[in-house]
Amino acid sequence: MSKPKRLHPIASVVTTGKRIRNLLIPMLAINFSGGREGIFSLLITLAISLVVIIITLLTGILSWLRFTYRFEEDELRIEYGIFVRQKRYIPFERIQSINLTEGLLQRIFGLVKVQVETAGSGDEAEAVLSAITKEEAGLIQEYVAAAKNDGSREVEDVRAGNKVFTISTSELLILSLTSGGVGVVISAVVALFSQLDDIIPYKKIFGDFENWAVHNIITLAVIVFFGLFFAWVISLIITMIKYANFTVVKTERDFIISQGLLERRQITIPLRRIQAIRIRENIVRQLLGYGTVYIVSAGGSAENEEGAKVMLLPVVKVKHIVPLLKEVLPEYQMEPPLFSAPKRSMRRYILRAWYLTVPIVLAAIIFLKTWGLLSLIIFAIATIWAILKYKDAGWSLGPKQLTMRFRRINRTTVFMQKNRVQSLKMRESFFQRRQSLGTLEAFVKSGAGDAWATVVDLERSDIQQVYEWYSREKQREISG
Repeated sequence: MSKPKRLHPIASVVTTGKRIRNLLIPMLAINFSGGREGIFSLLITLAISLVVIIITLLTGILSWLRFTYRFEEDELRIEYGIFVRQKRYIPFERIQSINLTEGLLQRIFGLVKVQVETAGSGDEAEAVLSAITKEEAGLIQEYVAAAKNDGSREVEDVRAGNKVFTISTSELLILSLTSGGVGVVISAVVALFSQLDDIIPYKKIFGDFENWAVHNIITLAVIVFFGLFFAWVISLIITMIKYANFTVVKTERDFIISQGLLERRQITIPLRRIQAIRIRENIVRQLLGYGTVYIVSAGGSAENEEGAKVMLLPVVKVKHIVPLLKEVLPEYQMEPPLFSAPKRSMRRYILRAWYLTVPIVLAAIIFLKTWGLLSLIIFAIATIWAILKYKDAGWSLGPKQLTMRFRRINRTTVFMQKNRVQSLKMRESFFQRRQSLGTLEAFVKSGAGDAWATVVDLERSDIQQVYEWYSREKQREISG
């Protein structure tokens, strides 16, 4: 039993900073939007904003004062709440993983943020200790180890583990160049400006811009190019900072993954919670022969999806994946012979791509005349993509493993052990039934919900074979 402890005072600064950041844009919009008459109205609005900031500061301090944690009766006990006192008791034996994060503020004061994940974590982590000492974090790890190891409080030492992977400078550069983070940066900028519609006179700006753009097409194209290039550079820098020093260590019971330059993160994934392995290849990495390896874990939460779908190898040559994983995950067969979808399935893949693109192309040609012919490029891309989806579709069955490969945007290969498959689903539409085809779906348990794999238009007899392989195992479990 220990006395109730508070988080480091810096926790109140972190909490208050997040709340003020969330309020900043709405307050700017209120203060600078039009429609006021005189200085008095502006002063009233500024005074209200100041009161809101003061209240936010006070509630941040009170939240810190009212938040306590302690160790008692093999449990982590947390009490919090300003007006309504809430208590949360977490048995150490239920804790699946403890993830550590060192942000800039935490690193300055020698602190860490601790996220406690259990099998029952839902939309958020079971508990978050935003600023405690590294010694306290180590103590929690010791108590959890004691609960899982019959009283032994020996924590697995990362230094004593087997180093599986360390990202090189060239791999970090390839990861950053092929991450596709440009869309995230652009969407973030758009979201920011959408919150400022009361401050920026968009109608006037874009009204004048439309007239200017008609007569300056080349200049506009140059501006767009440099805008996209700038977004790409930002995404490149963000990715390199996030995944710098990426290291994977395997201990007797866990994978321990650490990463980050400015914000250091450490994620612990118990080996017994691994549900499946995914290899994902976007089109650029596939052309270069690289892929990304994920672990699907039963831990994690919707808030911390990295606890449920963990990037084990951020970017690695596909031909090197088998040697890297053979020793650390010997139960998985990483090179099974894959069976493709039947040849008659190809036209179904192509027809599904045409359902949307053909009406668009026809409408463009009818209404835009000569310029509408450019839409044929979309038609060609959709057709080629459909053929790629057909060629990538495949499956393989082993005594203890089901492997499925499919493509949405990225090509994905999923490796699932039989005892980890939660359910199988067989579907066939009217048109599939006429051609003896069907769709196979497999689900495994993940901390953020069910993780799935779907292969469309497989031979019906092949799907039936997979179903019998799975159902016989279930029958043996029931009879046993």
